[in-house]
Order: sequence, then structure tokens, then C-alpha cells
Amino acid sequence: MTVHGPAVSCVLITNDDGIDAPGLAVLEAVAETLASEVWVVAPEHDQSGVSRSISLHAPLRVRRRGDRRFSVTGTPADCVIVGSRHVLAAPPDLVLSGINRGANLGVETVFSGTVGGAMAGLLLGLPSIALSQAFSDRDAVRWETARQLAPGVLRRLLKADWADGACLNVNFPDVPAERAGRLTVTRQGQGLMEAVEVVTRIDPRGVDYSWLHITRGQHADAIGSETEVIAAGGIAVTPLQFERTAEQVWFRLTEQLTNLVAEEIESHGK
Repeated sequence: MTVHGPAVSCVLITNDDGIDAPGLAVLEAVAETLASEVWVVAPEHDQSGVSRSISLHAPLRVRRRGDRRFSVTGTPADCVIVGSRHVLAAPPDLVLSGINRGANLGVETVFSGTVGGAMAGLLLGLPSIALSQAFSDRDAVRWETARQLAPGVLRRLLKADWADGACLNVNFPDVPAERAGRLTVTRQGQGLMEAVEVVTRIDPRGVDYSWLHITRGQHADAIGSETEVIAAGGIAVTPLQFERTAEQVWFRLTEQLTNLVAEEIESHGK
């Protein structure tokens, strides 16, 4: 049944954990409370960490997995593009990406395939929202928190004005739904990511192989950041855009290079 509120007749959903991920099933159930027509176009396999990359040097294979359900041998961004420009007869009213297993906070949003799916929607001019569920135990993710809270959060967001220049990154806290705090507009902040390590091992044939491993740590983040709100049990929503110019560095670099050019001109004049 369609909810009361803004008109959303068609929703396209994707994720980065793969089409068989439990978070995607939760998002399907959530999307069905918003629209009568829900399409799933998701990666065939786990695509975590691929950011907003698109496949330019490999063919994409689209496989029907059920009624309005398709898997793609590509990234979340590929799925949004294929879904909206090839699978669907017309662009969707809304793109939802997730629900990711684990929060997407701070610097990690740059690498997140979940956020990348929403950014692809932004690139195509479609209202797009990424959703993630924080957890402390990987084997006991509180999917029910997102399932209960996401419909109301999305209805509220769809009544607001944000889709002309940004996509949204929503994170649900690792608490029962009834204990979750209010929806808060946040800034990206630094997040919990500390480093990316290379872990090298030996396979059964005596050949080296390596895994990349992200290390995280609990530490204070900026006031009003995603991390602060999630740590306090609130629901965080951050508007994200493509523009990533470091403004303070821009001013400093402009001033320094201007001074250097002036010094070189003066030096040559002598």
C-alpha cells in the first residue's frame, strides 16, 4: 500500500552487498510501503568498497531473478544506470541504495558502494538516498531497526527540498528501534576509519596473496557529525555532493602561488 505524502509511484533499489544480501530484502519491504512499483537491480556479487565506479572495460550481463528483480555483473553505479536507462521503461521517481550491513560514516562514504549507488542516481538527476544499518556484532545486525524506522524517515525526507544538488546518506543506529533518537541532519565528519592495511598470507600452493583490511577506532568526531549522532543512538542524514574542493587549501594555495610568482618576477627583474 502506498503511504500518504509525496507521490512516489516507482522506486529503483540497489545495494553493494549483492542481490542476495539480507539488507536488500529489508529495503524491498521498506520500498513497498512507499510505492506500488518497486524494481530491484543489484550486483550479482558483493561490491563493497567500489565507490561510484562504473564498468567501462568489461561487458555487463543482466540476469532476470524474478518479477522486477535483476542482477548485474557490475557495480552499484552500473546497476542504477542499467536499471534507470535500460531495464525500466521510464526513469524511477526515487533511487534507494542499501540497506548496507554496517554504517557508512565520514571518510568511508568516499569508498562506499552503497553511497556510490546513490551518487550514480544523483549523476542521472534522480532523487537518491543511501541507507545503512550500524552494528557492533556482525552476526547480529539490527535489521528490524531499519525496517521499522526507514519508512517514516523516508516519508519525511521526501517532503523536504534537497534533490536538486545532493543525494542523502542515512545511517540507523545500533539500538532497538524504540530506543533510537531523532532524525538529525549531519555533516560527514571524519568517521571511524583509521587506515587501510595489507594482510599477506600464503595459499596452499605456497604463493603469496593479500587482502586489504580497513582498521577502525572509536574516537571523538566533529560536533554535528554522522559519527557523533550515531554514537548517541540517533538517526543521521547527510546531504552529499560531487563538489569536493578543499576550500581552505584553495585559498592558501592560491595565495602562496601568487606570492611565488611575484617573487620569481621580481627575481628575474633584478
